[in-house]
Amino acid sequence: MTTGQFIRETRLKKGMTQEELATKTDISVRSIQRIENGDVNPRSEEFLKYGKDEPTTEQSRKNNNWLALLHVSGLFILLIPPIIIWIWQKDKVPNIREHAIDVVNFQLSMLIYLIPSSILAMVLLGLPIVIFLGVFSTTIIIINTIKVINHQPYKYPITIKILKP
Repeated sequence: MTTGQFIRETRLKKGMTQEELATKTDISVRSIQRIENGDVNPRSEEFLKYGKDEPTTEQSRKNNNWLALLHVSGLFILLIPPIIIWIWQKDKVPNIREHAIDVVNFQLSMLIYLIPSSILAMVLLGLPIVIFLGVFSTTIIIINTIKVINHQPYKYPITIKILKP
């Protein structure tokens, strides 16, 4: 039995379409078709993220909700909400550490940028900067929260890497 045949039989036993397998493995449908037809051999790491220990859809949804809440908590200029979520869910939600570090680093960076801007705002030079930073950080947080909800990669620009992953 070839690798492609094995993948096809396993997919069918699980009642999955090629499209569902493509979504779970981040491999194009066309590539899965070519693998199953024996036209190409898959790289083993392509299918490693899809396994028996995969969380249920409900658990995956709950984990994603926690990650989204973690990101949206960055709207508060306080570090306490994301840290509480991080500590509370650290053993339950996969990858929460990486997400929390990104959120905290972004918040710390915005705080570092806001302090001198606020001082300059007292002499009216920094007021546009303070307004820009507020609008910028709010926009980035909302965009990244939406990306996390949709299982897409996110990025916090102009962030100082204070905490390391």
